[in-house]
Amino acid sequence: MDMEQWKEILQEWMNKTAQQLREIPIEQYLFGLFKRSKSDTILVAGLSGSGKTVLFYQLRDGSAHQGTVTSMDPNEGTFVLHSESSEKVKVCVVDVPGHSRLRPKLDEYLPQAAGLVFVVDALDFLPNCRAAAEYLFEILTKATVVKKKVPVLIVCNKTDKVTAHTKEFIRKQLEKEIDKLRASRTAISAADMSTEYALGVAGETFAFSQCHNKVSVGESSGLTGDISHVEQFIREHVRS
Repeated sequence: MDMEQWKEILQEWMNKTAQQLREIPIEQYLFGLFKRSKSDTILVAGLSGSGKTVLFYQLRDGSAHQGTVTSMDPNEGTFVLHSESSEKVKVCVVDVPGHSRLRPKLDEYLPQAAGLVFVVDALDFLPNCRAAAEYLFEILTKATVVKKKVPVLIVCNKTDKVTAHTKEFIRKQLEKEIDKLRASRTAISAADMSTEYALGVAGETFAFSQCHNKVSVGESSGLTGDISHVEQFIREHVRS
């Protein structure tokens, strides 16, 4: 193929691209620019059934909205926290679906994240410990999270129940599972393209304190509205 043919192909591609841009409504284009520039976004992630969506409603409305809700689409809203009485700072909260097929949506919002809340079901924790650790491992090794040092709050939800596990127990179990994952992933790192950054310190047992970003652990109850740890985390990382 000679130079002239290459020029024709390039010109055709440029014409098609220009036409596609002209077909995008100006409102949609401006919204996209605004969305990409936002730095007041808090992401809420976790396994399905952990209580993410109820937590979203509590933050926005101060209500659980009739109990458990499973969301297949992201819930997104920009609002002043319902409990806020003095500083009326708006925050964009995005509840990312927990289904494994829908988790890639998280990557769309991470560049704008001021923080990430990872919700864990403290009541039904042990059967889901491995799956929760795998999802958390995936998040903590993402390039965007590491480079931007996105702060993460692990929220042990449903702690209003008597048989719920404590946040300290959950923290230790997650660290143990992630340590196992780290060892197995290191052995197959050449074939694992999803993990972009190593986690922890080589030769040492994994602890969240070794992460590039700050990882803390808190408690909440979406149904009763006891979400002070989450609200404090948001106020700390989203400023006016």
